[in-house]
Amino acid sequence: MVNRIFTIFVIIGIPLSVIGSVLHWPSVIMFAVYCLTIIALAGFMGRATESLAIVAGPRIGGLLNATFGNAVELIISIFALKEGLVGVVLASLTGSVLGNLLLVAGLSFFVGGLKFKRQEFNVYDARHNSGLLMFAVIVAFVIPEVFAFNMNETKTLSLSIGVSVILIVLYLAALLFKLVTHRGAYQHHSDVVEEHEEPEWSKKKAIIILLLSTIAVAYVSENLVHTFHTVGEQFGWSELFIGVIIVAIVGNAAEHASAIIMAYKNKMNIAVEIAIGSTLQVAMFVAPLLVLISLFFTVKMPLVFTLPELISMVTAVLLTISITNDGDTNWFEGATLLAAYIIMGIGFYLL
Repeated sequence: MVNRIFTIFVIIGIPLSVIGSVLHWPSVIMFAVYCLTIIALAGFMGRATESLAIVAGPRIGGLLNATFGNAVELIISIFALKEGLVGVVLASLTGSVLGNLLLVAGLSFFVGGLKFKRQEFNVYDARHNSGLLMFAVIVAFVIPEVFAFNMNETKTLSLSIGVSVILIVLYLAALLFKLVTHRGAYQHHSDVVEEHEEPEWSKKKAIIILLLSTIAVAYVSENLVHTFHTVGEQFGWSELFIGVIIVAIVGNAAEHASAIIMAYKNKMNIAVEIAIGSTLQVAMFVAPLLVLISLFFTVKMPLVFTLPELISMVTAVLLTISITNDGDTNWFEGATLLAAYIIMGIGFYLL
């Protein structure tokens, strides 16, 4: 049913996006068309990555889901940087971290928990991810903020570049650790009890759909960015709210759907890998990569967030760690994460 709706949205949305941008239809209408088209395309990307995940296994599957889920946001952010919307980009990165840790993980735990009283996942992965989350958000995001108080713009940018390079190197090292040097070293019994499942699409078909969807998303995203200013003015939305809530939800729609479906099927290792793996990828790869990409544009982006953004991210990390460190979950823990997301959403809306 959902897949059929997404297919209709893609068939109608892509031509409408092209016609509307050529004929300069009202920004508010086009904003809605672009958002729905991107979400539908993200659904296709989610299905394609799920097919590849079944072939590749849960860890690589989770990584693929996170990567292509974040590809949408990365594309939107690059076009926003090109337009000089640094505030929107930093806010969308914040929204990604909050969205993945609180909304995606929260919905996954809640939906899965309604069907199964108790769901287990790899406790070693959870603890490994906890350390990385502490490093990526609390060390790498808070430290530049603290030092930037006594620095001029040039020094702040230099610090941001240094931190960005270190984050990317450590992220690649983390992948090497998880997928190569220590692959299988921390097995957990719940890893093994996963029934054989047939992929929806063949490997070749899944890759072709991924590539075509990514190209379509790039085109629609560029047009979406041009509507932000007008839509913000008409609805009274701040740059911060557009970035934290709207861009983050639209940009991460694929992995939102994938993680919830996996939790409902009791495949908690993949669900947690998508939610937390995606957060780590945003904090340790997407954010620093955008800092480096911004060097090629007129307006440079330092890795310095506003105080509400920073405190929200730190709180989300600490809450997620305390809930996931035991390697099992239930619907109430999901509800707790969702409640935290709603509180922060209200705060950002009112700012």
